[in-house]
Amino acid sequence: MSREWMIKIVLIVLLAAGTTLAGIQLFRQRHFDVPMVAGPGVTRTAKLSDYSPGLKGTMADTTVFFLEGNEEGGKALIMANTHSNEPASLLAALIFLENAVVEKGTLIIIPQFNNSGGRNTRPGDGYPLYFEIPTDWGSKKFRLGNRDASPLDQWPDPDVYIHYPDKQLLSFIDVRNTNRTWPGRADGPLMEQVTFGAMEIMRQENVDIAFDIHGAETMFPVTNCIVAPEKSARMATMASLTVKAREGFDNHVEPSPSGFRGLSHREIGDYSDTLPFLLEAPIPFLDQPTGPKTEKFLLDGKDPFLLKLAKAKMLFVPYDESGWPMDKRVGQHCSVVLEIMRQYSRKKPERAIEVSHVPRYAQVVQNGTGSYYHDPSKADPDKVFLN
Repeated sequence: MSREWMIKIVLIVLLAAGTTLAGIQLFRQRHFDVPMVAGPGVTRTAKLSDYSPGLKGTMADTTVFFLEGNEEGGKALIMANTHSNEPASLLAALIFLENAVVEKGTLIIIPQFNNSGGRNTRPGDGYPLYFEIPTDWGSKKFRLGNRDASPLDQWPDPDVYIHYPDKQLLSFIDVRNTNRTWPGRADGPLMEQVTFGAMEIMRQENVDIAFDIHGAETMFPVTNCIVAPEKSARMATMASLTVKAREGFDNHVEPSPSGFRGLSHREIGDYSDTLPFLLEAPIPFLDQPTGPKTEKFLLDGKDPFLLKLAKAKMLFVPYDESGWPMDKRVGQHCSVVLEIMRQYSRKKPERAIEVSHVPRYAQVVQNGTGSYYHDPSKADPDKVFLN
C-alpha cells in the first residue's frame, strides 16, 4: 500500500472517530433531562398535547404545571424557554415553580415551552452543551438549547415561511421559531402546533395575563424591557415605573409592532382576550463581537470586547466590569412578573392573582438563583418531573 493511501485511510479513520464522538455528545445532550421539583403550590399537571393533540409522542410535547389558590381569582400563564439559548427565562420560571404559593387565582407555568429547541444546540457558534447553577446542595445541571426547534423534530424548512393566518413572508428558519409561529394551528407544522396549544390553554382556561420570558443582546435596542401591545401597554408602563422606583433597575416599555406577525406579544393579544407581556433581560452571551462562548461568559456576562463597545456608547444597556450576571437577569424577570400581576390585581380585584414565596430582584442577586432550587434527590419522587 502506498504512503498516499495510508494517509487517506488515517484521515478517514480520524474523521469517522470525530464524527462519532460528536454524534454521541449531541445524542446525550438531546436526551439529557432536567429535573424540576414541583413546589408546594403545584396542584396538578398536564401536557401541552392535552391542548394540541398533534404534539403527543413528539419531542415538542412538554409539561404544564397548575398552581391553584384556595380562593378564586384571575389566571396568569408563564412561558419560558421559547428561545432555549436565553436560559434566564427557564431559571426564573423554575423559581416560581419550586417556591410559589398561590393564595388567590391560578398560576400556570410552562418551563420548557419549546422543548425541541431545548434539546437542540449551535455547535457552529461554539456553544457549550450544558451549564451549571450552584445551589445549597451542590449544582444543578441544565442543557443549553437553541433558538429554534431541532430539525430532527421538524423538517424540511420551506424556502420561505408563510405565516398563518396573515400570510406574511418570513425567513425559512422562522418555521422552527416559536416566537414567529403564533397564533398557530392544530394541523400546521410542529411549532405552530406548540403555539396553538398555548393559545388553547389561554382560551380554555380563561387566562387573564400571559408572560413570554426572553433575553436579548446588549447591542439590540429591544432589550432590558417589557414588550407590550396597545391593550397591555398601560399596565406594562406602570410595572416599569414601579420596579425602577422601588427596586432600582431599569426596564423600559417597547410597543409591539402591528406589522410584524407571528410574535407572542402581538398574536396573543389579537387572537384572545389575554393580555400579553414579553420580557427581555440583557444576555451578553448572544452578542456577536465577543470572546469565546464559554459557560463562564454565559453566567457572568463579562466580556472585554463588549466593555470597549460600552465605552464607545454602542450598547443599549449600561455595561461595566461587573458584566450582566445571571442572578441579575433572573431577579429582574421575577420582579417584573410579580409586579405586573400586582398591577393587574389592583386594576381588577375580582380577578386578582396573589402569589407569595417568590423572591424579588434584590433577594435573587443577594442569595443567588440556585438558593431557590430544591434537591431532586431528596424530594418526593412524585413531585420530580423530567423535561
